[in-house]
Amino acid sequence: MGAAGHKSGFAALLGRPNVGKSTLLNRLTGEKLAIVSPKPQTTRRRILGVVTRYEGQVAFVDTPGVHQAKGALNKMMVEQALSAADECDLVLFVIEAEGQKEGREVTIGEGNRFILSRLKASGKPTLLLINKIDTVKRVLLLPLIDRYRTEFPFAEVLPVSARESLGIDELWQAVVRHMPEAPPMYDADMLTDQAERTLVEELVREQILRHCRQELPYSTAVVVDVFDESEREPQKGKTNKKSGLQGLVRIGAHIFVERESQKAIVVGRRGQMLKTIGTDARKAIERLLRANVYLALQVKVEPRWSERHEALRKMGYGQEG
Repeated sequence: MGAAGHKSGFAALLGRPNVGKSTLLNRLTGEKLAIVSPKPQTTRRRILGVVTRYEGQVAFVDTPGVHQAKGALNKMMVEQALSAADECDLVLFVIEAEGQKEGREVTIGEGNRFILSRLKASGKPTLLLINKIDTVKRVLLLPLIDRYRTEFPFAEVLPVSARESLGIDELWQAVVRHMPEAPPMYDADMLTDQAERTLVEELVREQILRHCRQELPYSTAVVVDVFDESEREPQKGKTNKKSGLQGLVRIGAHIFVERESQKAIVVGRRGQMLKTIGTDARKAIERLLRANVYLALQVKVEPRWSERHEALRKMGYGQEG
């Protein structure tokens, strides 16, 4: 495709919590840029994932799930999501097929109605993505599609499964069709605008969500204080032949919680929970950095940090408010 016909632009992934937006971003880019958890409100920041192919270049923006916001952190997350939709060239409104049953009337929940109202006000071209189609019979998708089409003039409707990689190629082609003609925005080898430190913080937080399960509320944040790359360049004969990892990156991070009782959960009996979180986070960080990693974690109590704007800035969520 010549420069005159090159497609390029931004596409926002918008939807309720846990509909699979982050899994979609990871599937589209082919890399793990966004952490994934079955718990709502896992994504807290906008995450940019750039896909560059012959057909064009698309910067996908994963956003926090839109939910009823209480407290400064949640309000910031929802505003990030909605403003991303306003600023992008195309919106990918993600809903889930999961839960559809034969003989039951299709309804649109209050949360999705709120999102639709914002989309109507923005006037942005929008694709409806019905995710998790691997969990329902195909015959149940038609009533769902018909119901949503009566509420909004979607440019296209695409059934997909991010988990099973169903419909992803068709989704890519549809997104490119609706992108404006423009030169590439980024170098061809750029994947994300997220700093490595930020990705490391998210990988640690993912393991907290995974291992602490329902015992711990979402009142945890991770801040990397030390990111020492002085030994990252591999020295002759220092490559780990078994893992293929080269060099060493030393990382120190604080896990912030809001109460002493939460600290006790994260640390665990005799420090075992913190050790487990650290071990699994280190493995994930090594895959990201392609280097050996020394990871030191400490847990600190920061009362009501998720409700205070100055604390949000301290945790790296400081643009809003």
